[in-house]
Amino acid sequence: MENFILEKIINKKLFNNFNKDIVYNGLQIEGEKIVRKIITGVSICQDLLNSALYHKANAIIVHHGCFWDKKIKYIHGIQRNRLKTILSHNINLYSWHLPLDIHPELGNNAQIAKKLNIFIQGEILPYVLWGILEYKINSLDFVKKIEKIFKKTPIHFHQNAPNYIHRIAWCSGKGQSFIQQAYKFGIDAFLTGEVSEETIYIAKELGIHIFALGHYCSEKYGIQSLGNWLNKKYNLDVIFIDIYNPA
Repeated sequence: MENFILEKIINKKLFNNFNKDIVYNGLQIEGEKIVRKIITGVSICQDLLNSALYHKANAIIVHHGCFWDKKIKYIHGIQRNRLKTILSHNINLYSWHLPLDIHPELGNNAQIAKKLNIFIQGEILPYVLWGILEYKINSLDFVKKIEKIFKKTPIHFHQNAPNYIHRIAWCSGKGQSFIQQAYKFGIDAFLTGEVSEETIYIAKELGIHIFALGHYCSEKYGIQSLGNWLNKKYNLDVIFIDIYNPA
């Protein structure tokens, strides 16, 4: 498949018309015209690039790409080394940020709901959802459920929170700043990737649970789902690389 055709079909699938993103979504760096093998991962890093070289892939698709501004200001240090690897091996680099968070089927938030058996009731913001758990669950049992599903113990703060959880809101990645907006929907818990120092006080004073999976853990299932879709729909050779990251 041609590199620009691949960009076009993913843009169409992810409804990539989300103009408020801080990054450019799509083909960030052009490589070989014909895409033969694809590596996917959460974030661009040298380990992921080395994996692409090992697997002889000529395309990489990530959630967090090389550029976090629509204007490139400088290229040196780590950024220079990464770009040197990409350019010298003629690799295509694609990145989709918010479109991959909010997609109703493949997105990170949709995947979290699917894994935790949350029945989505609506959206608080385009990137914050709320819903109802399959059944009311003791908060400690919910922690065990998260550990079993995500293979990771979340940060969990629950002082003044109810014993049981039924109504929950969530936002993958760095969503802790939305906790107060989520609270207005009568939730028992808020789940996200990261937690800040002030988030603990807010959760305590609101009387709700806060769960933090880690930014990486909360956002690796969207890119996996996108790769699986490309494989099934277009028979493309796609390999997901899980780079260990506890944060």
